[in-house]
Amino acid sequence: MGEHIESHPGDPSPGEHDAREADGNGELFAERERGELEQRWSEIQARFVDEPRGSVEDANRLVEELMNRLVSSFAEQRARLEDQWDRGDDVTTEDLRMALQRYRAFFGRLLELRVER
Repeated sequence: MGEHIESHPGDPSPGEHDAREADGNGELFAERERGELEQRWSEIQARFVDEPRGSVEDANRLVEELMNRLVSSFAEQRARLEDQWDRGDDVTTEDLRMALQRYRAFFGRLLELRVER
């Protein structure tokens, strides 16, 4: 699960939110994008004392947005592979290996998640 996956020519740029590693280190989002999301979360938390309901509603929207972006990025990856297959293009075993590694890493992260109560 902690394998390093190298960037290859044709990989998306770090600004693109796509199922490929955003920064080549197995991260789902580029550092800048992750920083923006963390900033938004900090602002939501800071408002809780004065606006608890609004803070929780905003937290729900931010988490929903994040989940939708993740689902979308994996769907885009799947669509690219299916498009290549439909056109009869070669999808190399290396391409498929990298896709499976990304899925495995993400699957493992999801299984490790814990909800604090």
